[in-house]
Amino acid sequence: MSARRRTPPTRHELLRLRRRMERVRTASDLLARKRKALVEELLRTARPAIDARRALEGSAGLAFATLVEALGEQGHALLAALGLPGRELDVELRPTRTWGVVGAEIVSHDPVRRSVAERPVRAASAGPAVSAAADAFERLTELALEAASRELLVRRLARALAETSRRVSLLEQRVEPELAAEISRIDDTLEEREREERLRHRRLIGVIRRQG
Repeated sequence: MSARRRTPPTRHELLRLRRRMERVRTASDLLARKRKALVEELLRTARPAIDARRALEGSAGLAFATLVEALGEQGHALLAALGLPGRELDVELRPTRTWGVVGAEIVSHDPVRRSVAERPVRAASAGPAVSAAADAFERLTELALEAASRELLVRRLARALAETSRRVSLLEQRVEPELAAEISRIDDTLEEREREERLRHRRLIGVIRRQG
């Protein structure tokens, strides 16, 4: 609370601020518990995501190595022609929610990896390097689909954790101390007023007794 907008030192305002402090502490406690749960969920989810990313990186390195070999064997123009026509993959998603964090889980998708007979270009005409590159990139695509939902969830959990931690810090380090200081100020003011009132009352009684 800013000192420029101090709350009037009254009993009513003191009670109001104390009720607000209770609400702030309740919210802070709930957010702290949510933060702990998000940390646990992030740790649980991060390991499979890291393993999937490492597998993806290894597969990508292999795929691009086979692509370089295929380019050397067939050339860019012919290799581009052999890659036609392109194809689309249908992916079925299911929405998920973890501690308020929205994600998506891949339920199913079209088969990615194909046999030699299923490809539009025959291995005999394409050459072994092209077939190896096709195998490697289909495997890479399959791993990317498997890793996508985990990667999405980890990123959103991390963002939710950062936002929750920011809100907890705001409540604990700014809102609560400012409320506590304002409550203490009003409490001290009211106590001082009561002491002054008791002193005036005793003086008044003394005057009355002397006059009587």
